[in-house]
Amino acid sequence: MNGFWKTWLNIWCLGVGLFGLVLAGGAFAATSGPVERLFDILGGGPPEITPALRFSLAVMGAVTLGWALTFYAAFSAAAALGPQGRSAWRVVTVAVAGWYVIDCWLSIATGFALNAVPNTLLLAGYLAPVWRSGVLGARSLSPS
Repeated sequence: MNGFWKTWLNIWCLGVGLFGLVLAGGAFAATSGPVERLFDILGGGPPEITPALRFSLAVMGAVTLGWALTFYAAFSAAAALGPQGRSAWRVVTVAVAGWYVIDCWLSIATGFALNAVPNTLLLAGYLAPVWRSGVLGARSLSPS
């Protein structure tokens, strides 16, 4: 994968990383404004940010930042393999789909069903370049 779709996925990774920073910002009172607004938007109202929630946000922020860096590394490695990287793209796609199903299910089950909307946008943002570039082995639908 190269060109437009590679740039798209790099921006996708950056977006995931920025979301991780928002989550991590909840670790401290001085930087928790964005995550408080996020909770409010998703339907939970302004949260009571306890020390346990601050810890959870810090860990989830770090995990999400790590997720962004891991995806960037996986995308770079799979792209460098060229056509031989199809199995890597497939494994990453299964991982993204698995995250999507689990995250949406848990969001709905815990009363934050609206979180399925940004999850769906994130999934679509990943699937569009992967599908359109043909890296999964399917016939390419557009020029890479």
